[in-house]
Amino acid sequence: MSTDETTLAPVPATPRTGGVQSLERAFAILETMADAGGVISLSQLANDADLPLPTIHRLVRTLVDLGYVRQEASRQYSLGPRLIRLGETTSRMLGRWARPHMERLAHELGESVNLAMLDGDQIVYVGQVMASRNSMRMFTEVGRRVLPHSTGVGKAIMADLDPADVRALLARTGMPARTEHTLTTPEDFLAELERTRQRGYALDEGEQEVGVRCVAVAVPDAPQLLALSVSGPVTRVTDEFVARATGPLHRAATAISGEMRGPRG
Repeated sequence: MSTDETTLAPVPATPRTGGVQSLERAFAILETMADAGGVISLSQLANDADLPLPTIHRLVRTLVDLGYVRQEASRQYSLGPRLIRLGETTSRMLGRWARPHMERLAHELGESVNLAMLDGDQIVYVGQVMASRNSMRMFTEVGRRVLPHSTGVGKAIMADLDPADVRALLARTGMPARTEHTLTTPEDFLAELERTRQRGYALDEGEQEVGVRCVAVAVPDAPQLLALSVSGPVTRVTDEFVARATGPLHRAATAISGEMRGPRG
């Protein structure tokens, strides 16, 4: 690492070696590329990452050589294929990181707790903890994929999306009725998302499975679109239960977000 490289940015309160600074900058480049949709020009990358162009070029070339970035025919740069394995492994780890918080929530509320993420146009369940105190418990297989429009977790996630993006997703997936209660038009669904935003949580009123009610909240500030839910029979998940569950749900979702983001230096 040259002396010029280590003097490109102000010296931080805690001195960093050139190698650590380069590592920080490399990850900043990857995150900037992800924020841009995965494909970006070198000049735009330098502007968005707020780094000198020669520094960007040197670090991007290293990332290309390692397979974490690739150069397109257009001479733009995109996230590379070696990141896929890292992302897939990390996705499988979500349930493990979240489990202690989910276990506390299941113990406090006495119902099954689920963690789900938006993967493409589908919701995939990445974690579950079942409460032990009830003989009748809700079971959702980890890895199960469903369409977002008929689930509480899907509503919680999509309430934070641009309505145009929601309409585009619904146009791609369709809105098949899982039960007689499933919302099957974009207008009804968007109206429900507005209600979700106003009250701060989403509800599945037997829309995925008859007799099952679910309350869900988005995991805030997470690097992936995630939601946490509590579900059970409608006889137990009453309006009183929902009112009691929303506070603990939000606290657990915030704690899971902190686990994912890690310590801030």
